[in-house]
Amino acid sequence: MLSLSNVSAGYNGADVIKNISLNVKSNENLSIIGPNGCGKTTLLKAVANILPFRGDVEIGGKSVKKMKQKEISLKIAMLNQSSGVYFSYSVFDTVMMGRYLHIKDRLLGLPSKEDRSYVMRCLEAVDLAGEKDREITRLSGGQLQRVFLARTLAQEPEIILLDEPTNHLDLKYQIELVEYLKEWVRESRSRSVVGVLHDINLAMLLGDNIMLMKDGEIHACGKTEEVVTDSLLESVYEIDVGKYMRESLRRWENIG
Repeated sequence: MLSLSNVSAGYNGADVIKNISLNVKSNENLSIIGPNGCGKTTLLKAVANILPFRGDVEIGGKSVKKMKQKEISLKIAMLNQSSGVYFSYSVFDTVMMGRYLHIKDRLLGLPSKEDRSYVMRCLEAVDLAGEKDREITRLSGGQLQRVFLARTLAQEPEIILLDEPTNHLDLKYQIELVEYLKEWVRESRSRSVVGVLHDINLAMLLGDNIMLMKDGEIHACGKTEEVVTDSLLESVYEIDVGKYMRESLRRWENIG
């Protein structure tokens, strides 16, 4: 479904990611972890073709360099950390923006009954149907991020790229977001999620496979048990992450 071949990209003439080669299959969820500054977000921007890159990115066997941005946007949607810059649109209108590429070429460019119904289904999926008329400036950070998830779903992509999407969510909604995206992938044979996640536990919950990055390169990639090991994590994060995770688990077990 998604293939990267020797992809390098960066800013101001300096590469942040270097010669990344990767394949993501249909119905696969890939989690990307690594310390700040290792190139995780830069990689997602290159995949979405919003940052110039060298090498090649293919979606369904077709190079994004031969695709118009509209065609790419119908294949890939990106869910970022929520921003503090947005307008006072209603929840419903904000999610409807995700339908733009589907309705812009229609006569008068107005959403159809089917578009409006699809938006409501997306709002129901994130438990915000009852807030559809509320201005997004009056929402909590967690609610706002769920609105942006609904907008991403309304785009009807084949691939969703996640860039630390759970930062403003409490634990309940972090887990629900990850579980919903896994179900979203399962219900179709032509969907995948590539997620950059700060929390290793959430990364393990989401990913069928995990990619560990260090200094702009792939340090390890494979099944969870192959990548989330004490030695690999310590070599990247430079602390005993495994020990910290085990101690956290013991504290939770003691609380229970």
